Amino acid sequence: MAAPITSIKRNELTPEEIKQNKLEELQSLIAEQDQALNKILEITGELDGAGVLDALKAMMKAKDDIARIAVEQASRDPVTNIINHVLNATSVISSIDPEVTAKLAASVKSGLNEAEHYSGNGQKVSIFQLMTALNDPDTNRAVKFGLDFLKGMGKALK
Repeated sequence: MAAPITSIKRNELTPEEIKQNKLEELQSLIAEQDQALNKILEITGELDGAGVLDALKAMMKAKDDIARIAVEQASRDPVTNIINHVLNATSVISSIDPEVTAKLAASVKSGLNEAEHYSGNGQKVSIFQLMTALNDPDTNRAVKFGLDFLKGMGKALK
């Protein structure tokens, strides 16, 4: 009968053997990914030739100064005002039905085209022309829309 196993001996690798195994794995990966590595080296060569890598290296050395300047600039009143305006405008725009804004944008474009077409004639508008213009359904619709808009805006300003 065989003697019972009383201890397990692990095969411990020496640091030199571990290093050698890692080098072999790396060589294998390089051989498998040679096209990708060539592309990466080509890209980095182009970036170095353009001076981008030097600029990045300088930015990394000055990262604390750059961060400080960015924070100072972002915390200025004009910048915080712009951020607040953008947030408020985004909130308003996101609450409006997209079909309404599309229709309004198309009507503004049409109105600008019409105004541009007649803007160069230099004629003055008389009171009588204003009164008769209200009989035109298109003009009347635009005036009514403007008045309704002003009424809604006035309600919200209370």
